[in-house]
Amino acid sequence: MYLVTGATGTVGRAVADRLLAAGLPVRAVTRHPETADLPAGVEVVRAHLGDPASLPAALAGVRRVFLATAGPEIATHDANLATAAVAAGVEHIVKLSSGRAGDDAATDPIPAWHRAGEVAVRASGLDWTMVRPMGFMSNALHWARSVRESATVRAPFGQGRIAVIDPADIAAVAVAAHRDRARGADLHRDRTRGPLGGEAVRHPGRNHRPPCAIRGDLAGGGAGGSAALRGRARNGFGHHGFAGHGAGVLHLGGAPDGR
Repeated sequence: MYLVTGATGTVGRAVADRLLAAGLPVRAVTRHPETADLPAGVEVVRAHLGDPASLPAALAGVRRVFLATAGPEIATHDANLATAAVAAGVEHIVKLSSGRAGDDAATDPIPAWHRAGEVAVRASGLDWTMVRPMGFMSNALHWARSVRESATVRAPFGQGRIAVIDPADIAAVAVAAHRDRARGADLHRDRTRGPLGGEAVRHPGRNHRPPCAIRGDLAGGGAGGSAALRGRARNGFGHHGFAGHGAGVLHLGGAPDGR
């Protein structure tokens, strides 16, 4: 049995779909099963990583876990899951981490939170694989409204570069790690996969990649520092750092588009 946490999220859902497509048994953890909207083949259980008492039942019979956590409680939630996983007889945890978690100079919150979470998973003594993606391509959907209303992309990154990756490719790496370990191979055992991402490009450059019919008249404008920071916080990017980017991406067990 495979347990997927964060199964209603972008990567977690893709992991669940891939496992199901491979004919593997999948259980998903969520605080709100009634609104999870997961495929019929997924066993959905109510649990919360912040509530250790809810985890033993969720982990019963589970041998492999995909761990996706977010926010300031990442380290606590990862530790709770790892502790319960040991007691349940889990063999392998694949943790969705941050592309900059391995950079000790990255002191902004998200890499720091994931770095502490990685420590907790390693300390459990279980087999582990850390998957460290850089930016998600799907985050471009944050621009949907401004593109629709004013043909403008607003992002507080100036000429900074970032490597991005399709969440489907992240899921492909995670599932490859799980299936490799299930076959008794050691390709991904106690390994870090990442930083995962494609070519690091500037945000204006990203907006010239779509077909012309889609690109239309997208405008590349500038904004002052204070305005950029206000927009950053308003759109949920307050915990992201400005520096650092991935140098490449691993495509494991499939074509470059993750198939």
